[in-house]
Amino acid sequence: MPEFSVIGHSMGGMIAQHVLLKAPNRLRCLVGISPVPASGVPLDEESWELFAAAAWNPQNRRAIIDMTSGNRLPEPWLEAAVRRSVERSDRNAFRRYLDSWAGTDIHERIAGTETPVLVCAGAHDKALPPEVMRKTWLRWYPNAELEVFADAGHYAPEEVPLAMVALMEGFLTRS
Repeated sequence: MPEFSVIGHSMGGMIAQHVLLKAPNRLRCLVGISPVPASGVPLDEESWELFAAAAWNPQNRRAIIDMTSGNRLPEPWLEAAVRRSVERSDRNAFRRYLDSWAGTDIHERIAGTETPVLVCAGAHDKALPPEVMRKTWLRWYPNAELEVFADAGHYAPEEVPLAMVALMEGFLTRS
């Protein structure tokens, strides 16, 4: 069976960990970019309402994107990000994904997995900051390393694309 690597951003980080559970002997390495931890993300009531309504309310999406990028990116970037999100996602699926990434807890099943893992976090990410990565990913994966992008929030692939590509290429090459 051929080996492969998986890269997951945000809730895609949770999905990547499910792939690891399904194909542990085939997964060469895993890269998580501002990834949801295997424990999910517990939200308080106000945050839950913000995220749940974001499926239908573009202003909620904008508030989430602005907050997770550190309230520091220009208005045209935020508007474009919201527009892409609305145009490219099914509202019902968008809402159901919340249940999955916020409410799933598989950390006991992945803890101790020796697959090489690169975790990338943005210093300005208010939802999944580097501290969360240290308390979750780095604790559960003994072969995990953390890279923090000083000039990024939750969207490192868009905020620091060249640095992101260089880091991932180096990791994938040596893993």
